Amino acid sequence: MSKLSGVNHIFFDLDHTLWDFDKNSKLAFETIFEKNKIAVPVEEFLAVYSPINFRYWKYFRESKITKEQLRYGRLKKSFEGLKVNIDDYLINKLSDDYITHLPDHNNLFDGTLELLEELYKNYKLHIITNGFEEVQTLKLKKSKIDHFFKTVTSSESVGVKKPDMRIFHHALSTAGAGVAESVMIGDTYEADILGAQRVGMRTIFFNYHKEIAHNEQLVIDRIDSVKIFL
Repeated sequence: MSKLSGVNHIFFDLDHTLWDFDKNSKLAFETIFEKNKIAVPVEEFLAVYSPINFRYWKYFRESKITKEQLRYGRLKKSFEGLKVNIDDYLINKLSDDYITHLPDHNNLFDGTLELLEELYKNYKLHIITNGFEEVQTLKLKKSKIDHFFKTVTSSESVGVKKPDMRIFHHALSTAGAGVAESVMIGDTYEADILGAQRVGMRTIFFNYHKEIAHNEQLVIDRIDSVKIFL
């Protein structure tokens, strides 16, 4: 299996790539449902919420909705799907509580810490994320991996979201990294992989969502498998 040569800078997505979003999100919902006395089993809620959340994030990436519409709409639609009547005050409170408590839980994917410790010795590491800046900063800090990264580029700080080429150009410029010496690693094919490829970056697709992989693509199904290409 061929290795990537000439790599000096590695850019990671955060959620679903290093940070175990699904596990941490479930724990956050358990906390806020108990706090707000929501009598819906979290597993039942997540079965409805997860595809809605995925769809709303796609709308957000495409700038079809605002951050506020994302936060409100994904919860409103989920409770409607469950036929649970919750007023707007409580929807907004749950939305705020979720953002508050999400960074309280910081499970990383198996092998993430060991991978970062190993790569940190030989490469400059960076983050490019579409997540909300204040939350992503807390996730990195509370999971104790913030010190591994030279730069963190968020869509909020740049004003555009992956896969827009401008966020990758901004991240490369901030890092002082050339396209030819950089690789992007992420779990969302459209945002992370196609976006990075459009600016000429090489990519490694972490196929967390078990999508149909493209033949020309370097693909891994565990994040610590990155090492086989570096």
